[in-house]
Amino acid sequence: MSSSISRRHFTAGVAGVALAAPGLARAADYPQRPVRIVTGFAPGGPADVLARVLAAHLGEKLNGTFIVENHPGAGGNIGCNFVARAEPDGTTLMVHTSALVINPSLYKKKPYDVVRDFTPLMELATSPNIFFTNPQSGLTSMADVVARAKADPQALSFSSAGIGTPPHLSGELLKLRAGIQMVHVPYPGGGPCVAAVLQNTVPLGCVSMQATLPMIAAGKLVPLAVTGRSRSPNLPNVPTMIEAGFPDFVTDTFMAFIGPAHMPQPVVEVLVRTTQAILNDAQVHQQLFTEGYEVLAGGPDAMAARIAREVPMWAALIDKAGVGQV
Repeated sequence: MSSSISRRHFTAGVAGVALAAPGLARAADYPQRPVRIVTGFAPGGPADVLARVLAAHLGEKLNGTFIVENHPGAGGNIGCNFVARAEPDGTTLMVHTSALVINPSLYKKKPYDVVRDFTPLMELATSPNIFFTNPQSGLTSMADVVARAKADPQALSFSSAGIGTPPHLSGELLKLRAGIQMVHVPYPGGGPCVAAVLQNTVPLGCVSMQATLPMIAAGKLVPLAVTGRSRSPNLPNVPTMIEAGFPDFVTDTFMAFIGPAHMPQPVVEVLVRTTQAILNDAQVHQQLFTEGYEVLAGGPDAMAARIAREVPMWAALIDKAGVGQV
């Protein structure tokens, strides 16, 4: 697929929600069967955590069964393909990361189309990425990272939640901006990425901030810098990459709620309305804030606009950073 998305093509994809066959699930009946919320990454990562929060609250509010299924691999493509091929009856949904808008430019062969094959439901939340290390590494700042890499181009490797994820591309952007070399070590999710640094298998990691907060609080990980435009209230003493000497170095990992194309409009409406109520609940909002998320709670139009905007944005960064297609 081309990295650019025409307005006509995208509008047609969104409009397809309204073209679902009559007689499918009605709002009053939903859900009649158990609903699975798929994530494309391993347990413990940002998408998995948010999916489990949603599953619990959706099940309670809609008096149904919502379960989380992890389908990790290929930077989230395995999970995406599974959802794209599912029946569009509202029983298969997905919480995905920014990989949704990155993978169209990263992978030569994709068994799905990010516009044609999905119903955009919600723009859920976002979290800055974070560079972090093990206390035994001796690294205490991004200046230390750059100095060590320049002293020995083979000295550093960095872990991420997978090829083409925002943390991976943040590392590639660091290499480009600092003029250094580091070996990228991809893992199938934020949890395994963090575990690799905890075990000192990899000296440096970059992941969505949410995945690191418990270990940082316990003193088992050292935060070096966050990639937000401003410091995170969760880590007020940790500098931004801008403060670390990299102007305009801003990346984040957003969370998307999607389903297969052509979901019944009544089901879309009940899911959007209920999910927005969940995200705007003061207790849930505080819980997600504590875990490192900024709640967005944007509906289908906001999700559609983000897809249209970020596919070409990430394509430009992939090209500039020289990240080859997979």
